Amino acid sequence: MQLRFALILSCVMYVLAVSLSAAQQAPTSPNASSAPSSQGMSEPLQAPASFAEDLKSAATSPEARQKQMFEQKIQAEWEALKNKDRKAYGNLLAEDYEGVEIDGKGEKNKQQAVNELTEGNVFSYILWGFKLIPLDPSAVLAIYEVTMQFPPKSQVRYSRVYITELWEKRADDWKIVHYQETHVK
Repeated sequence: MQLRFALILSCVMYVLAVSLSAAQQAPTSPNASSAPSSQGMSEPLQAPASFAEDLKSAATSPEARQKQMFEQKIQAEWEALKNKDRKAYGNLLAEDYEGVEIDGKGEKNKQQAVNELTEGNVFSYILWGFKLIPLDPSAVLAIYEVTMQFPPKSQVRYSRVYITELWEKRADDWKIVHYQETHVK
């Protein structure tokens, strides 16, 4: 329990430092600088080349293969959210999962996160700015941004969120233990 607390505390400290640094830097993708207002109201968002190409490229080093694996897991996570696939989403979460989202409702456990999936309305999304920070052989910190597009008749059409996820290896499978969102303007 103390190791987990230390990992989470380390992650939070790192995220704060990275957040301050990232807020001062220009985005690396021309599509990611702001919500894509030039696209048609019913057209889904298109992923910037950097994240999409990372998924397609042949990874050779162990670090590159690990990064590619987590990019694929996060892509699967967002597909499950978009498609409201409770089983696929739940399979990615650890039993002791804790998540804090921008909805202001406080911390959610695995069951709460899976149950609220049916209330989601993500029409499409863009993932970009992926960073992977190994903490030890069985824990990594994944940091990325997502721009979500909501259905055409929604009051809010786009939302940009900075995300940090703590993944731990559990019984030969990687699970999300902690999830934190921060709204980006």
